Amino acid sequence: MNKLFIEFIGTLFLVYIILTTGNYLAIGSSLAIIILLGNKISGAHFNPAVTLALASMGKFKKNHVIPYILSQLAGGLAAVKLYTLTKN
Repeated sequence: MNKLFIEFIGTLFLVYIILTTGNYLAIGSSLAIIILLGNKISGAHFNPAVTLALASMGKFKKNHVIPYILSQLAGGLAAVKLYTLTKN
C-alpha cells in the first residue's frame, strides 16, 4: 500500500510541477527529488511507460503493473484537478 501511495503522490507532484511551471529546470529538479525520496519505497516509476518497460524486461513483477499504473493515473488526474482548482 505504501508503494502505491508513493507512486500516486510522486506522479501528482511531477504533473503539477509540469502544469504550473513548464520550466525544464524545475521539472528535472522535481523529478530528481521525488526519485531520491521514493526510490527505496516504490522504485520511483512515476510514469506508466517506465512501469511497462521494467515489467517487459523482467525487472518488475507483472502482477504489480496494473495497481502501479492505476496509482500513477490517479495521481496525474488529481494533479490536473488541483491545477484547475487553483488556476481559477
